[in-house]
Amino acid sequence: MDYLWIFFAFACGLLFRFVNLPPLIGYLLAGFLLHMFGFEANESMRVLADVGITLMLFTIGLKLNMRDLLKREVWASTSTHIILWSSVSFVFLLLIGFVGVPAFVGLDDQSAAIVAFSLCFSSTVCVVKLLQDTGETATRHGRVAIGILVMQDIIAVLYLVAITGEIPSPWALLLVSLIWLRPLIKKLVEQTGHSELLPLAGIFLALGAYQVFELVGIKGNLGALIVGMLLSGTLKSAELAKSLLSFKDLFLIGFFVSIGFTALPDWSMLGAAVILSLLLIVKFLLFFFILCSARLRGRTAFLSSLVMSNFSEFGLIVIALSADLNLIDRKWLVILALSVSFSFIFTSVTYRVAHKIYSQWKHRIKRYETKLRLREDVYLLPHSTEILVVGMGRVGRGTYVALNQLVGEKVWGVDANRDRVKVQKRKGMRVFPGDGEDPDLWDNLDLSSIKLVLLALPTISDSHNITEQLRKSHYEGKIAAIARYEDEKQDLLHAGIDRVFNFFAETGTGFADESLQLIDSTVNTKKNKPTV
Repeated sequence: MDYLWIFFAFACGLLFRFVNLPPLIGYLLAGFLLHMFGFEANESMRVLADVGITLMLFTIGLKLNMRDLLKREVWASTSTHIILWSSVSFVFLLLIGFVGVPAFVGLDDQSAAIVAFSLCFSSTVCVVKLLQDTGETATRHGRVAIGILVMQDIIAVLYLVAITGEIPSPWALLLVSLIWLRPLIKKLVEQTGHSELLPLAGIFLALGAYQVFELVGIKGNLGALIVGMLLSGTLKSAELAKSLLSFKDLFLIGFFVSIGFTALPDWSMLGAAVILSLLLIVKFLLFFFILCSARLRGRTAFLSSLVMSNFSEFGLIVIALSADLNLIDRKWLVILALSVSFSFIFTSVTYRVAHKIYSQWKHRIKRYETKLRLREDVYLLPHSTEILVVGMGRVGRGTYVALNQLVGEKVWGVDANRDRVKVQKRKGMRVFPGDGEDPDLWDNLDLSSIKLVLLALPTISDSHNITEQLRKSHYEGKIAAIARYEDEKQDLLHAGIDRVFNFFAETGTGFADESLQLIDSTVNTKKNKPTV
């Protein structure tokens, strides 16, 4: 069975990859196909799914700033959306049942309220994976979305405690001591070096936190998130998150496949799931108008709302527990499993073209912005810049330093990660916060003096989008970018980028050139040395 579901997951994922759709959709299909053929999920798949979710929440914590959760646009938007969504969808479900739609007929107030509440959550797994695949977890809209997801997860945990009546153990109060253990945990991670011991330390901490929280009667995944947050902002946090990336993605495949094993639907259940999926449009609109009223820019509100327009795996847990307590018919577990799957497909497909949609409709979307701006959304732009480095990670920072030695104050950097920008500004670097894929950034930036834009970005899709935005803003200078593989290099050249550097091959060339200069300087020194 283990090899069979791996084969199905690979085959279906590859099939969707061939048609330029996310492999995630293929993993969902693999689960339903295996279930349809009579197979059942075994313990190993459940373990993989649990480990994947635990590692994912741990890596979220590594990148999460507690201050983000305390911002009004996060906690107020979350609570407002839950109240409005639950009210709207509750009325919708009762109306659908009243007009005689199968599966909704006979739905009482209690069942309708439970279903409505279970659908208010967005999927942490789906959203974070999409943001990580596009390199947008540190962007303004990515941080808003993740902050809301964490708030939703906390509310879901509180609901599960209330519905089950299981109060955490008094020993749970000792978990507060984790704050004082932070220096010890930080020191432990720093001593692991850069080899295989680093991801092993991450897995140890994530699973260890899971077990400790479970022992005191609190959901274990919350423990992984909190321990990750304790390490957030440390020297090793970014490196640790990257080292766990492949492990997390591999284990999460088990989660997506396992959704298909929830139950087999009939036609009425399938129709009900399609009807519930139509509510995703309502979910998007509610998020959008709430975030706009929280004084976020139209683009931030649009992208955050679109990526969160899905249903959550937490909803399945809520329905499953409610069914076990005889509060709702078990058929709704099947309907919700289908709705979650459909919502994943909807978000995966639409978010791939989210930036293009915004570019085409930005003038209409910006009509709903408030006149007042949050401090984080006010642009602080440089003047008299000739070279701009977009993306100030390791490659971009190194590029900036090298150029700064050559041209001085004529080079500036821009990065979507505001924490990174703050650190680099304290070091005296000329850098400002901004999302390169944001067309508003380039519309507000004076590009007349800029002769060269360097794109030091993790994915070629980012470089594609930014190049397109620059051309639309009538930028006439040169554009250079980096690529990891030869096919990516050719793709970027065809997109109109003037020069593409192969990250691996040309790093070696640069290393060789720098090394040869050492020999040349030695030879020159010997040649110029006066004879005695």
